[in-house]
Amino acid sequence: MRKHYIIILCLIAAGCGNISNKQICWDRGQWLDLTWDFEKSTVYWPTNVTFIHDTVTFGINDKGYFYSSFLYAAEEHGGTHFDAPLHFAENGRSIEQILPEEFTGEGICVDVSDKVLADRDYLITSEDFLGWEKTHGTIPAQTIVLLRTGFGQYWNDPLQYTGTLKTGSEGVGELHFPGLDPEAALWLIEERNVKAVGIDTPSIDYGQSADFLTHRTLFSHNVTAYENVAHLQSVPARNFYVVAAPMKIKGGSGAPLRLLVWIPEV
Repeated sequence: MRKHYIIILCLIAAGCGNISNKQICWDRGQWLDLTWDFEKSTVYWPTNVTFIHDTVTFGINDKGYFYSSFLYAAEEHGGTHFDAPLHFAENGRSIEQILPEEFTGEGICVDVSDKVLADRDYLITSEDFLGWEKTHGTIPAQTIVLLRTGFGQYWNDPLQYTGTLKTGSEGVGELHFPGLDPEAALWLIEERNVKAVGIDTPSIDYGQSADFLTHRTLFSHNVTAYENVAHLQSVPARNFYVVAAPMKIKGGSGAPLRLLVWIPEV
């Protein structure tokens, strides 16, 4: 953790610097929240219980001052959330076993939204990453890769976002949204040594996946994932810093996630 504090402080202390022929001012910029609100309409997997947020008490109590408290309950994997390796790896790490420095790092955003327009079941390939690199340079090791499919625009329309309004196994069979090809996931691991991968859809695997091989590939290599990421249309292609802060659930295979990025002045 101390190492990453030093990195962040060095970025701020450095002020402005030239990166890829651009003037980057790490000490000036803005925070962007990539988290959808958790509420009763939040998107969850068709077989999961949706988010519960009930009032326990709200108002002026018998001692004369205002007090409020609420009960919440949720599946681990819904809304903007973090996937730990344990989700699909039998001996994978659970949330509390992941090191603090794995939750932060420099990020890139790969935009495939144009391709998704023609195919909502589009699988993001290594060719998409190589195309990104032709413009922006080689993806550095230990980068957090965010994948913009454009599906975030449908968040408030669950039918368009997921492909179905049905629940249970019938709903799972009708899911249609893009995802990361398993071979591309392996390429990111073996060729670019990435730290984590996030996407603006309900799953890092595409909706019609029956074997969840992308999940299994990432997690067998201890690479974590973020799903239902918000507002990627506002994130640049590169030169930003990611802070992913999931709830620390002991033994958890996933958790609700507050996902933030720092976008410096250019």
